[in-house]
Amino acid sequence: MSAVELVALAGSVSLLAGWRLYFVIFATGLAMRTGWIALPENLEMLAALANPWVIGVAGIGLVVEFFADKVAWLDSLWDGLHTLIRPVGGALLALAIVDANDPAWQIVALLLGGGGALLGHGAKASSRAAINASPEPFSNVVVSTGEDVATAGLTVAALANPGLAVAIFALVLLFTLGLLWAAGRVLKRVFGRRQKPS
Repeated sequence: MSAVELVALAGSVSLLAGWRLYFVIFATGLAMRTGWIALPENLEMLAALANPWVIGVAGIGLVVEFFADKVAWLDSLWDGLHTLIRPVGGALLALAIVDANDPAWQIVALLLGGGGALLGHGAKASSRAAINASPEPFSNVVVSTGEDVATAGLTVAALANPGLAVAIFALVLLFTLGLLWAAGRVLKRVFGRRQKPS
């Protein structure tokens, strides 16, 4: 696997961890444990994710997040609690992907992984805050389900085909930046309207 593919895989996993950390850990660990995804030899450090305890804890987090994420304002509270957890998790996942014998690449992966997960988390949290400002109650369920499906598909695709991770990384990064921009505009409009004197 080339250095570009490794960085793209680490970036993809980190960005997706910013959206659904528990799912990324659970899916990766389960796929490795069942032998569905055979990771290249240079990704052996990810083998810790196949530990039954890691899969179990991630599975519990996944179930709790699945339901919490469907309820307006509870999703924003959940996101607030995970503002530190998701970036750290994304950084550690990225760190596990790079060559353990190269400290320079480890530092790059740690910084980019944490930054990518924070970026993904920021886009998710801000878009949910914008959606929660809407009076209708069903958009949370629709958006959350879309996040579940997209994260699942992209995580499996990136792990199964690291060459595809470059395209996935670019796609998720562009989507995340666009979502941050759109959510910022909506929140500015909503809160600007509330501050105007009546």
